[in-house]
Order: sequence, then C-alpha cells, then structure tokens
Amino acid sequence: MSAVRSRHSYAGQSVAERQVERRALFFEAALTVFAEKTYAHSSVTDICAVAGLSRRQFYEQYADREELLVEVYDRIHEQARDAVAQALGTAGAIEPRVLTDVAIRAYIEAVVGDIRKAKVAFVEIVGVSEAVERHRAEVRDRWGAVVEAAAASLPGVRTPPGGWRVAMAAFIGAVNGLVHQWSLDDPRPPVDVLVDVLTTLLTALALPGDASA
Repeated sequence: MSAVRSRHSYAGQSVAERQVERRALFFEAALTVFAEKTYAHSSVTDICAVAGLSRRQFYEQYADREELLVEVYDRIHEQARDAVAQALGTAGAIEPRVLTDVAIRAYIEAVVGDIRKAKVAFVEIVGVSEAVERHRAEVRDRWGAVVEAAAASLPGVRTPPGGWRVAMAAFIGAVNGLVHQWSLDDPRPPVDVLVDVLTTLLTALALPGDASA
C-alpha cells in the first residue's frame, strides 16, 4: 500500500481547514487499508502510515477505527444518493421501467466504480459490531424511504406486497448480497449484469405486469 496525498505544511490554513483536510486523508487511507488488508486485520498504525499522518492526529479526529469505518461507509452512501438524485433529476419524464434502470445504474456505478468502496461498504462493514449492524439497518431504511418517495410520483407503480418497508428490506438485501459477491468474483461480471438483475427485481416488486418488458 502506498501513502495517499498528504500535507505537512498547513501555513495559512485555519484549524477547521486542517481538520477537513486530515479527515479527507484519513478517508482515502481507510478505503485503501480496509479494502486491501481488511478491517479485521488492519490497525490505526496502518491507516496513519498510508495517510501520512500521526496516531495523535488520528485520535484528534476519531475515537477508534470503527468510528472511521462508519464515516467511510456513510460517505459512500451519501455519494451514491447524490448520484441517484442527479440521475433522476436529469432523466426527465420517461417510462417507469426505464427510470428504474437509470436510478439503479447511477447507484451501482457510484458504489462499484471504485472497488475499494464496494469492498468497504458491502464486505468489511458486515458484522463489525451490534452498533454498526444497527446503523446499517438505519441506512437501509433511509434507502427504502428514498425509493418509496421516488416511486410514489410514477404512474403505474403499486405498493409492493407487504408494503414498502418489507419490500425494501428484501430488495436492499439483494443489493448487498449481489454487490458483495461481485466484489469477491474474479473475474467480475460486467456492471451491466448488476444493473439488469437489480432492475428486474425492483420492477417485479413495484410494477405490475411483465417485469422483463
């Protein structure tokens, strides 16, 4: 693992600006370390070495590795939500099945475009602790709310069997399992395969009729 971009001169920067830059360095370092060494087999020392920062600077920002892991996980999902919102905002009024494909493609490309993100958000985050598992469930519920809100404005969309919360638990479980498996495969299937599978699943849940149309 090589060190990411680091700064050793902070002349002219405020304390707040230094903290933002250090967190950005720790974020990039954590992506690399957790993806390559795994969360379980990495240390704060590993992260600091890649970031080019000290353990003291790490503990000024984070209580422990788990706090950093959760921040990385959250930021990956924030970036994915932004990508989905942008894709939907520019897609215009198109047929619901096509719009579903647009949204899922934006999400998938955001989380698998950098293999480190896929590994951290779908492999390394799993089973870390009870607190992290609760947080993952909260993130799942937020994604479910995003999908439900987007679907509510589309013609022909039905409430899935069992309601949106149950359906989204099933769908997001499928997303997690599929991307997890994709990240471990060698060679990995094309991204289009992920998009096609997930679009088919969500279409079957929310759009009556022939899901393959």
